[in-house]
Amino acid sequence: MLHHEIIGGGGTRLHLIEAGKQNSQPIVFIHGFSQCSLAWSRQLDSDLARDHRLVAMDMRGHGLSDSPRDAYGDGRLWADDVAATMKELDLDQPILCGWSYGPLVILDYIRHYGEEAIGGIHFVDGVTKLGSDEAVSVLAPEFLALVPGFFSTDAETSVRSLESLLRMCVVGQLSPPELYTMLGYNVRVAAHVRQALFSRVLDNDDLLRSTRKPVLITHGAEDAIVRRAAAEHQRALIAHAELDIMKGAGHAPFFDDAPAFNRRLAWFARDVARRRPAVAV
Repeated sequence: MLHHEIIGGGGTRLHLIEAGKQNSQPIVFIHGFSQCSLAWSRQLDSDLARDHRLVAMDMRGHGLSDSPRDAYGDGRLWADDVAATMKELDLDQPILCGWSYGPLVILDYIRHYGEEAIGGIHFVDGVTKLGSDEAVSVLAPEFLALVPGFFSTDAETSVRSLESLLRMCVVGQLSPPELYTMLGYNVRVAAHVRQALFSRVLDNDDLLRSTRKPVLITHGAEDAIVRRAAAEHQRALIAHAELDIMKGAGHAPFFDDAPAFNRRLAWFARDVARRRPAVAV
């Protein structure tokens, strides 16, 4: 694993993890709300690394990246973070793979930079709207009940809500080492960051309709947080998108069934690589 520190939007220092094969199809992993790059461990340390260049971001306010007090409401800053990752690591036509909140960051990038520089898009149990009745309608009531605890500055309340969130992300039981590792990097995220992420108002239907790049939508059949209707809505707006419902997987299908997830992503990456424009000699 390689670790990078780069400067993203507004001068925010970002931490990245890299694994895999240089000069191969890059895949940029963008984690979800209150998570970090370690969420993708079962991808970074897998057969995907034999044939692909894998980069996992710590989003601003998460993991080892900086947590500025007020730098989360402007979509341009999120877009600049992705653009800086691509530029500083010299990523040619990467696939942007976003989980849960991650698709919102991908769409921030596309809104401000367009899609010419990316090879493909992978939404994983993701949302593409915030701050409206329609956005809330695809979220499970059990998840919504936890939201006030995410914003609490009381340590016990915050930890209790985050632990419930983590248990909802997966099918089956987390082992104690898995749970406490995940809980550690969730607790690291400040309450003001969590609240700022939920305070945004976004509707990206226009971008979903207009995208022309290859798109894969993956959704766990047993997702207890984001309803399947979110993935179906995305598929309805992106005529050429492929929708893959993973049986036996929950909100984090890349964790629940990493081998199946990785095989599907590898197939998609090969398809994206085949579509890359020829380089004039």
